[in-house]
This record gives sequence, structure tokens and C-alpha cells, in this order.
Amino acid sequence: MPITKSEFQKIAGPAAMHAIGHVAANLSFAAVAISLTHTVKTLEPVFSVILSKVVLGQSTPLPVVGTLVPVMAGVAMASAGELSFNWSGFISAMVSNLTFGFRAVWSKKAMGDIKDLSSTAIYAWTTLISVLICVPGALIFEGPRLQAGIDIALQKEPNFYFALLSVGLLYHLYNQFAFNTLSRVTPVSHGVCNVVKRVVIIGTSVVFFGNKLTDKTKIGTVIALIGTYLYTEVTKRHKASHPSPSPKAA
Repeated sequence: MPITKSEFQKIAGPAAMHAIGHVAANLSFAAVAISLTHTVKTLEPVFSVILSKVVLGQSTPLPVVGTLVPVMAGVAMASAGELSFNWSGFISAMVSNLTFGFRAVWSKKAMGDIKDLSSTAIYAWTTLISVLICVPGALIFEGPRLQAGIDIALQKEPNFYFALLSVGLLYHLYNQFAFNTLSRVTPVSHGVCNVVKRVVIIGTSVVFFGNKLTDKTKIGTVIALIGTYLYTEVTKRHKASHPSPSPKAA
């Protein structure tokens, strides 16, 4: 479905953050253990709290904000105890947090402003625009080495193209479902939901890649996840004690 110039302008911001966020995340994956990247990215709700207030004018109750403190403390402890830690990987993950925070709040705003497009359609255009942003950079920085990289990948993995297609399809579906979820919840809640996904990724990275976790990293990760659980519980209780006002009858 074609979009107007006005709709394009509203989607372009989230699309740019979508592109930069994924590039930053992949740079972090290349620099440090995948478990560390996803532990650092549990800080995403913190960025969402700030940006929701600045961009959308949505305030997060103080008790709810307080539950993010253990998340930050846990990430700090896990990062300090991670054997593969380096600043380039950490900073890349933090850049990804910031840009994905912007993506969440700007996308939420776009969903409210664009009435004739569903969340699925908005994400489709977000993806297309982000591709246009990424392709020039990919060709400039990776183009000359692309064929050599493909040859090496095929030597290590004969089913490289099938694996690449599968990863691309699954990653797109994950982001599509996440975007549809964003249309139903606040950006902060969306960020916290992402933390649950990171639990699975951190666990599977240990199993598949043999990543070694120090005791400090394990404790920090558990503290961050406990903070996530507290956020969910406090938010639930706050909503129960402060129900949204029902619309008045005309």
C-alpha cells in the first residue's frame, strides 16, 4: 500500500533508528560474547522511560522507575565480570539501546498519528526504508570483501544461503511480532518484554557457543532479571490501583 509524503516523514525517523540500532547490535555481537550484549541490552527500558517522557509526555510512576535500579545494577555487575568485555562492544550495545528506545517511542507516536495504516503495514515500511539506509553503507564498507566472505562462509557451512535466508525470515517475523506488541503496550513495557527474550538468548548462547559466565556475571544477570520481574509486578499493581478512567457517555 503506497504511503503519502507526510506518512513517509513520520516513519522515516523510526526507520533510521531501526537501521542504526541493528547495525550497532551486530557490531556488539562481533566484539563481545552474545550473552554480554543481551545483558547490557536489558537496559533498554531505562532509555524508554526517559524517551517516553521527553517525546510522548508519558510519565512512568516512581515505584515503577525504582524497579529499574536493580536492572541497571545487575547489568553493571555482569559487565564488570564478563571475560570478553571491551568498550567497543559495550558502547555499541548502549547505542543500540538508545536508538531502539527512540524507535519504540517514535513508532508508537507514528501509530497514533497514521490512522489508515496498521502496525503491520507501518513496520513493513519501516523495514523497507531502513534497507535503503543500510545498503549504501554495506556496499561501501563490506562490498569489496563480500565475495571473499561468502566463499569462506560456504567452506565452513555448505548450507550458508539456506541458513542466511532462515535467519532473515525468523528475524523479520520476530521484529514484526514485537512491533505488533508495541501497538498494544507502552514503550517501557515493550522494552521489559524484550528482557524476557534475552533470558532465552543468554541461556542458548551458553549451550551453543560454550560462552563461559563468571560468578559475577551470573549474579549480575540474575539481579537484572529480578528487576525485570519486579517491574512487571509493580506495573500490574499500579494499574490495578489506578484504573484508566472510562470514557464518558455522550
